Amino acid sequence: MAWLEAQASFDPDVYPAEVIGIAACLGNHDSGLHEHERGQLLFTRQGCTRITLAGQLCLLPPSRAAWIPPRVSHRAVMQHSVDYRSVYLTAQLSASLPRKVCVIEVSPLLQAVLEPIAMAPFDTDWQQGKFMHLLQLCLGEIREASLQPMLLPLPWDHRLAPLLTTLEDLPPQLDVLATRVGASSKTIGRIFQRETGMGYQQWRQQWRLMRAIELLATGRNISYSAFELGFTSDSAFIAFFKAMTGTTPGVYFR
Repeated sequence: MAWLEAQASFDPDVYPAEVIGIAACLGNHDSGLHEHERGQLLFTRQGCTRITLAGQLCLLPPSRAAWIPPRVSHRAVMQHSVDYRSVYLTAQLSASLPRKVCVIEVSPLLQAVLEPIAMAPFDTDWQQGKFMHLLQLCLGEIREASLQPMLLPLPWDHRLAPLLTTLEDLPPQLDVLATRVGASSKTIGRIFQRETGMGYQQWRQQWRLMRAIELLATGRNISYSAFELGFTSDSAFIAFFKAMTGTTPGVYFR
């Protein structure tokens, strides 16, 4: 019944079961801004999903999952072909999980558990038998999963609106941005520190990392990605990626 997820009328909150699972493969898809009474674990097996939140941009690369607590407004945009699993948990089950949106690393065990949960009928009884054990394993793995740096806080100062309207373009150097928005470099630095908790250069580097992962996950090669992100060479791009993630692009996606 995974095809229901692609339809605007699908609403996991109308089902009484504690857990509602979805398995689907979609092309370019935009969910629009919405929220659920349930918490949602969204796992991207292949492709890349960009999730827009209030004041944050979240990127979901392959083999990672986003945890979205109940009643959090979000918009998911899937680029190219995305193979994903989505698990919706009641507010009661969600209470033991993180209170804020986060991106987690999906362990082999969690990935194995998500498959039968996503394929389970919507009227499954999660209080007994193998499904009870699968659910408990799933909750435990989510709680213990390593967090991934795939959230980018966004400033809300009106002077920076032009920067945020083109988030797919490389953010300019600080002095160039200052000229564009008519504010000093120091003022922009203070705005970013106050509203995002980062200096502008740190914010720009985090953007570059997320965009690099997005480009590579949607089929662009290293040379293309390095050029798009303003690196002088493939080796400079790989060095940046390794400094930010602790591993090379090839190992990261493997």
